[in-house]
Amino acid sequence: MGEFDYTDLLPLGADDTEYRLITTEGVRKVEAAGRTFLEVDPEALRLLTETAVHDISHYLRASHLAQLRKIIEDPESSGNDRFVALDLLKNASISAGGVLPMCQDTGTAIVMGKRGRHVLTDGRDAEHVARGVYDAYTRLNLRYSQMAPLTMWEEKNTGSNLPAQIELYAEDPHGHPDEYKLLFMAKGGGSANKSFLYQETKAVLNEKRMMAFLEEKIRSLGTAACPPYHLAIVVGGTSAEYALKTAKYASARYLDSIPTEGSPSGHGFRDLEMEAKVFELTQKLGIGAQFGGKYFCHDVRVIRLPRHGASCPVAIAVSCSADRQALAKITPEGVFLEQLETDPARFLPETTDEHLSDDVVRIDLNRPMPEILAELSKYPVKTRLSLTGPLVVARDIAHAKIAELLDEGGEMPQYLKDHAVYYAGPAKTPEGYASGSFGPTTAGRMDSYVERFQAAGGSMVMLAKGNRSKQVTEACQKYGGFYLGSIGGPAARLAQDCIKKVEVLEYPELGMEAVWKIEVVDFPAFIVVDDKGDDFFTDRTGPVLTIGRR
Repeated sequence: MGEFDYTDLLPLGADDTEYRLITTEGVRKVEAAGRTFLEVDPEALRLLTETAVHDISHYLRASHLAQLRKIIEDPESSGNDRFVALDLLKNASISAGGVLPMCQDTGTAIVMGKRGRHVLTDGRDAEHVARGVYDAYTRLNLRYSQMAPLTMWEEKNTGSNLPAQIELYAEDPHGHPDEYKLLFMAKGGGSANKSFLYQETKAVLNEKRMMAFLEEKIRSLGTAACPPYHLAIVVGGTSAEYALKTAKYASARYLDSIPTEGSPSGHGFRDLEMEAKVFELTQKLGIGAQFGGKYFCHDVRVIRLPRHGASCPVAIAVSCSADRQALAKITPEGVFLEQLETDPARFLPETTDEHLSDDVVRIDLNRPMPEILAELSKYPVKTRLSLTGPLVVARDIAHAKIAELLDEGGEMPQYLKDHAVYYAGPAKTPEGYASGSFGPTTAGRMDSYVERFQAAGGSMVMLAKGNRSKQVTEACQKYGGFYLGSIGGPAARLAQDCIKKVEVLEYPELGMEAVWKIEVVDFPAFIVVDDKGDDFFTDRTGPVLTIGRR
């Protein structure tokens, strides 16, 4: 029988975050029962939340931007790696203007707070945080993505991006009873959908088996969530849900200061050696920053947790190119928010696009569809394109409605026959702009429609982010279609530089899910699936590990 030995499961080290002061109002010291308390007004929580949502929608951490610059400077980076990194830096520079958010999927608002035992509020903290979320999303050029279930099958957009996920704990942060510390995150659907739980056994707890297991699972992440990723892996956990939550925090680098060695007390720790090995693995996969190369990931975090002897959960999560999170604290000195980078342009290199990428093929989308298909057929997968002309925009609900139309004996809409289709949904359009942030959504959600739509003459050229299933490759080979990959992440740059006109074609009642027609100029894309049955990603499915092999 072991002796009593209490430990936090995830003991954090010192907080070396650089903060900026938001306000000194709404906080004060009060004396009661021989102790000093920190009293926090509702407005302090509301203002902090609204400001945090604004900042994480427009700014990134300087460390993240430095990693993008590193890709451009690395001579081992592929041309496509460098092109994606440059585009993401340009996007960050535009977003930092505070008008266009960095990504059109402005995410689910997630807030985690730790309130010290000497912090006094009115007890409605979650409500005040939610109000701050509401104010940010309704006042800024952000997108409403939250669907309220009315019945098991019917949903309605809440029109405010509420509800938020708010989790508050009674815990002295870093041992300070008079502090309130918070983590703010905005999690888009793309990266949220790449959170996975695997229920394994002790058999995976050796290096050879674990590395082979991780290679398979990391490959399955694909590019739909906009790499380069901050990849987090958690091995163990007192429950499945704790493993997943730990992976989410680790992907935000929230757990960087936990111990790097284990102990008999059972606390979690970072395995720095495994982090280096997994990071090296990701560089050998060949997937790169979306279209081939070295930088599938910026970095890797590997957390080892205690576990029940009969259970070994393994959780994997990513933070994407919209790496949106910020720490905050409320102390007797005021309300503080992590200082994010407001001048990302300082990370831009002097070199131009032409120095950073391969040759570009220009495609005129004003030409008839047969001519567009014939032009695309001249080039292999991985070819970089520049698109100019009209695109039709349609995503999940619009595809479902068109499928219903075909079910009822109707014709494929002419706009899907005449034009390439872009899977996307815009954020709000700021005054004076042609478009709000308007980046691609995950292509795989539309896979089940492709064969049927192409058979009816539609969706012959598709544009989105991420990899597609085998059925899409087979349909393109059968009907002569193409799937073009768009860079996932630079929604603000696309809105400012590439999209010149936006109008609703059909289903205006669907809001951002309507069918749109847009005019684009020099819109970047890559051939991912061609009309010959080639798929860029299928060339990168073989194992690269030699660990334990002879």
